Amino acid sequence: MKNILYMVKSEITPFTMAIMPRKTEKGGLGSFILEDNEEYFVKDSPSKVIDLACKFFGASLRGRQIGTKEVSNMTHKLPISIDPVSGMYFFPTLSPTNPNCAWIAHSHIKEVIEQENQRTKIIFKNGLSILVDVSYGSLKNQINRTAQYRFILDERIKSLQ
Repeated sequence: MKNILYMVKSEITPFTMAIMPRKTEKGGLGSFILEDNEEYFVKDSPSKVIDLACKFFGASLRGRQIGTKEVSNMTHKLPISIDPVSGMYFFPTLSPTNPNCAWIAHSHIKEVIEQENQRTKIIFKNGLSILVDVSYGSLKNQINRTAQYRFILDERIKSLQ
């Protein structure tokens, strides 16, 4: 079993697979961050962690969402590119304003399996898995929308090179 760390500040990297909501010791909303070889907790909500990661790359979550709308014509639960150069594309499982929203890294998903009670199991390429409170159909839709957005953005970047 891996050690679970308590971090003051999080850093989203290409190794980050999921950012999931978790209650803090004081009852607030924090995040459980699952990386390829590490797991840790931070005191910020998942959407705040994503916002801070976007800001590290010169934008904000809101700015990335506006960009996604412009590029893709999608309107809700927008996938975002934290950094297209390193392939960091994430999608929310619910509305990002919902405290139960998790953010999943598109590039780490190997398989999704439908579970009972509108839940879905996500199996990552490294063999780890998580269970999310989202229907299989909704999650598959988010994966496909993220792939579509990723393709559109990658094509735009290629056309400039």
